[in-house]
Amino acid sequence: MSTPAPSPTAESKPAALPMPQVSRLAPGFTTQALVSRDFRSVSLADYTGRWVLLFFYPLDFTFVCPTELVGLNDRCDEFAARGCQILACSTDSVYAHLGWVKAEPRLAALRYPLLSDLSHDIARRYGVLLEETGVALRASFLIDPSGRVRWLSVHDPNTGRSIAEILRVLDALQTQKPCPCDWRPGDPPLTVE
Repeated sequence: MSTPAPSPTAESKPAALPMPQVSRLAPGFTTQALVSRDFRSVSLADYTGRWVLLFFYPLDFTFVCPTELVGLNDRCDEFAARGCQILACSTDSVYAHLGWVKAEPRLAALRYPLLSDLSHDIARRYGVLLEETGVALRASFLIDPSGRVRWLSVHDPNTGRSIAEILRVLDALQTQKPCPCDWRPGDPPLTVE
């Protein structure tokens, strides 16, 4: 009879980091990414002066994730028109990303980088890493041109996000005015006197 391996101790686990707060600076990072079919180094600092959607997803070669990545790709021009760069990130390697986009025809023409967080450092710094599985939750961060988190949303891994809602929130943030519940582009913002 074999003896079970000892459970990890508190000392062996990385310290949990708090999730960045809205209005605070987003944690910086530099990592390898798949951009089209090339491997490149990508930093959050590369996009200073632009809006960024940092879009964490659990894993390549799964079921819900490609629906979100395709949905983002289908609306990529709408984000670009708003001066917003999409950065998708998972804990997979750039080699897994490349294998996935080659194997999945719907992902063949992605127009935004797929970041590799193989060390789990980015997901951990954003407070969205499930330490027990080594994957990120479905999390979305809208980061403004000054590098501050302006909105975040975290979902269960089994539930896909609404790209339309992310665009709606981005539009509301870009008005720089108070926007009421269910505000839509074209609606007047609130008048505060």
